Amino acid sequence: MHVSVLPAVQIAVALARVTWMITGFTLLPGRWLRWKMFCRANFIIVTLTGTKDGRTEPVNVYDYLSPGSFIRGPPQLQEILNYLTRSGRYDKVDGHGRLLSAWGEQSIEVRDSHVVL
Repeated sequence: MHVSVLPAVQIAVALARVTWMITGFTLLPGRWLRWKMFCRANFIIVTLTGTKDGRTEPVNVYDYLSPGSFIRGPPQLQEILNYLTRSGRYDKVDGHGRLLSAWGEQSIEVRDSHVVL
């Protein structure tokens, strides 16, 4: 390639990448996680209460995940609820929260240890 053409190609490629990165933040619908890197990501924020022998107490689901992990979707939350009831720690778990994704927010409830969207 000719010496003067190479810098022009590098500048054009750099500008194309910058344009692609800027438009990637605004193309997808929804309020949360618009960037294409997160387009398939789901996150759950939930408040739970466990009942055992008629007594209730707050449940921190992050105590049952590895450090730095997130509840990524209803199936993962349901697995944690199944563990809590099968292990005998709680008779039932109830609560409410939000499912955040690229398509916006959605309410989610936990009734009798089952995730309800």
